[in-house]
Amino acid sequence: MSLPLGMSIGLFSTLATTACVADRAPPDLGGTEQASQVIVVDPRRSLAVTEIEILEGFTFDRVLDQLVEQSEVPGLTSLALFQQWWDTQNPPTCTGTLNGYPYQCRPAPAEGAQATVDPFADPLTSPHAYLPIGLFNRFDLAPSDGTNCGEHRIVFAKRSGLTESRDRNLIIFEATMPNPHPQQGLDGCKKVAEFWADLTGEDDPLERAEELEAFYFDGINGMPPVVHVDHLGAGPDGLGQIRTNQFMQVGITPGVWSLREFKLARTATTMQVVPVPVKNNPFGGLFDPASTHPQAAAFRDELVEQVEALAAPVLADIDVSFDIAFDSGQSQASGSTENNFALQFGPSPSTLRAALAAELLAIGSTLTPDDIVRRAQGLSCAGCHRLNDALALGNGLVAPSSLGFVHVSERDPETTIDGVVRFRISPALTDNFLPKRRQVLEDFLNDKLKKPVKPKDPIGGKRVH
Repeated sequence: MSLPLGMSIGLFSTLATTACVADRAPPDLGGTEQASQVIVVDPRRSLAVTEIEILEGFTFDRVLDQLVEQSEVPGLTSLALFQQWWDTQNPPTCTGTLNGYPYQCRPAPAEGAQATVDPFADPLTSPHAYLPIGLFNRFDLAPSDGTNCGEHRIVFAKRSGLTESRDRNLIIFEATMPNPHPQQGLDGCKKVAEFWADLTGEDDPLERAEELEAFYFDGINGMPPVVHVDHLGAGPDGLGQIRTNQFMQVGITPGVWSLREFKLARTATTMQVVPVPVKNNPFGGLFDPASTHPQAAAFRDELVEQVEALAAPVLADIDVSFDIAFDSGQSQASGSTENNFALQFGPSPSTLRAALAAELLAIGSTLTPDDIVRRAQGLSCAGCHRLNDALALGNGLVAPSSLGFVHVSERDPETTIDGVVRFRISPALTDNFLPKRRQVLEDFLNDKLKKPVKPKDPIGGKRVH
């Protein structure tokens, strides 16, 4: 079932979920009872919002128009910004390398073709238009020192993808929300966390939509709006980004599904969308023990240092933190072996394999070097979105599955038993990612959160996904 954006779908009821549960404390000596409120959240209201009715106000032009207005760049338009962005996929703007690694140019009929189209002209029927398919709360990415309050995302899908499997493109605005009270540390982010949690107790989807629009576009409780140029890379801290999941490959063989990252870059007279290295996505060739790339030796040392984090005993805790010097500007999920780290690593004995085995022995792990490489692959964009689907990761762990390259899909929305129509999310989200994010949000609001030892580490324990 596919519904065009803007079509009224009526007022649907949503799953009734209690926002908080009263746990009765034992009677005190005076015979009175004290009730403590334990906050419990519904992941589909407070973490991953994909109801079509709620998303109707989150139009692509509204986001771009707001960013252009905030830029204060004379004469800049949303169309000009959009077309400049996608011209980065065309030669000569695209040079074929980024950060010292290969960067595939993707001219027409691939994504570079968007440098000449208008995605805003006909938002309801044009194949070039984008429709909103999800809002995601990543409060779990907030660092334990409260430097910021995590990421808050909007996902858009190119309308052509509703019917054309080889003409799909997803865009994710991943805005980093600043801490409104940094002097309070992580506690300064409480209003952000409470906003999301309060959505669980609101049964009216139209009211939830209104509150979410205010949070994203207007700002609430003295906070700036989520949609802001400073939250997508143009701020002094450079935090926040825009990611893409690209498969505009009609007539192209082999079709390469590519995941990429961009940031807003602003001066007094210009603002552009520029490609940047994809965080924690090392160039696959560096996993080849025989690689002679200038960064290969340093990367091998770095990989050994990551073994303990990668050897975590449960899926939700497997983590990695690679230096940006090793990161490629693309994560190729199909039609290329570049990001198949396990294939690049190979089966042969090597100094790198021996070093990984020695480190595993030192920490008392029964995992193998191949397990470690497969786990690192699973934390890359390509691994998380496709390459590691249902892949064995050692010690009985199996990687969760996507929806075939995506974790929220514009195709075939689902209707719940209560009649709510929403875009589908992946088993990886429902079974693995969301339960951990829910725990982090609830623990924070219930004063039970165990902060990481390092102040810059995210409270959710993971830097990816």
